[in-house]
Amino acid sequence: MIDQAAHPSPFQDRRVLLGVAGSIAAFKAVSILSVLVQEGAGVDVILTEAAAKLVTPLTFQAITAGSVLTDMFAPQPDAHIPHVTLAERADVLLIAPATAHTMAKLSLGLADNLLSATALSTSAPLLLAPAMESGMWLHPATQEHVARLRERGATFVGPESGHLASGASGVGRMAEPDVVLGALRLLLGRNGPLAGKRIVVTAGGTREPLDPVRFLGNHSSGRMGFALAQAALDQGAAVTLIAGPVSLPRPYGLRDYVSVTTAAQMAEATLAAIAGADALLMAAAVADFRPANTAEQKIKKEKGAFTSLPLERTSDILALVAREKSPGLKVIGFAAETSDLVANAQDKLRRKALDLIVANPVPATFGAGESEVTLVDRAGKVTPLPRQSKRAVALRILEEVRRLEP
Repeated sequence: MIDQAAHPSPFQDRRVLLGVAGSIAAFKAVSILSVLVQEGAGVDVILTEAAAKLVTPLTFQAITAGSVLTDMFAPQPDAHIPHVTLAERADVLLIAPATAHTMAKLSLGLADNLLSATALSTSAPLLLAPAMESGMWLHPATQEHVARLRERGATFVGPESGHLASGASGVGRMAEPDVVLGALRLLLGRNGPLAGKRIVVTAGGTREPLDPVRFLGNHSSGRMGFALAQAALDQGAAVTLIAGPVSLPRPYGLRDYVSVTTAAQMAEATLAAIAGADALLMAAAVADFRPANTAEQKIKKEKGAFTSLPLERTSDILALVAREKSPGLKVIGFAAETSDLVANAQDKLRRKALDLIVANPVPATFGAGESEVTLVDRAGKVTPLPRQSKRAVALRILEEVRRLEP
């Protein structure tokens, strides 16, 4: 079970109504339910008659403390009229998988089973994860229903292309559970405290080539920057994430994702992205130096080849930002220090004209799932934070960003 105090979740205390229609992809709904419950959501489940033949209601009931229903007319001790009660208490209705038949019912406003009646009764946002064979998905009737549902405000995640139940390969495969959950958290956060804001986040380290196979780099994993991007998405922001070489899944719903390698590329991408942005969170560990000369061929290991390595300074991205930013842009820097943490952070904040700086000791935080940082703002306030998850740190940083005056 996830520790909610240490790992605050966008699903915590949210009421999710999970509808499961009759597709073989119904097994994916079990994984989705498990994550939602672990993340602190209250989940009610409605299975269609066909879905209950593929995955039993008992499977879902073993995971959730909420209701698991299939029959619109079966008496329920805590629901006078089940489809009305479920519709009223839902924060969001997720139907995963959503079959062609179920989507047709929703499009036409039919209410002949518990799922379609509840969908017609609720004012909660609707998220659909279609699953069907390619011919059914591409059929004009299905596409007309999808278009009508979109016009009414429904959100779709998938379908994806890949292996289908028939053995064929094509479009119609239900999106994987982590993708569906990403779309769900994006939908739940769309009216959050950062709604209408544009946030630019940089993440990861840069690599400065020495020759075609070697580079100068650092130990940055990019976890902090990705946590910031995800937290901003969870609060409704439009997020551009600029990342060096990392091995992390991209947060769902990014406005833009820009992949870079060198400090020069990151500088170019950052300056382009901040136009019209409300905040820049410069979490990337950008190289301060690069080889003065890059060899076109691999440098061999002959004696004396590396007795010296001339270096030159890379562009100071924050200094460039300070010269070109709009007056309303809030700039948050990061300082990884091996000594004099606060003093060095305060000096960097002044020199780079930052609104806030996040100082962290190294090597303790590189690649770790947790961070122990100190926040220093432009008014001189120093706030040490206890060691906690990067997600929790990201939420606290964004809280400070919202407090900054334009």
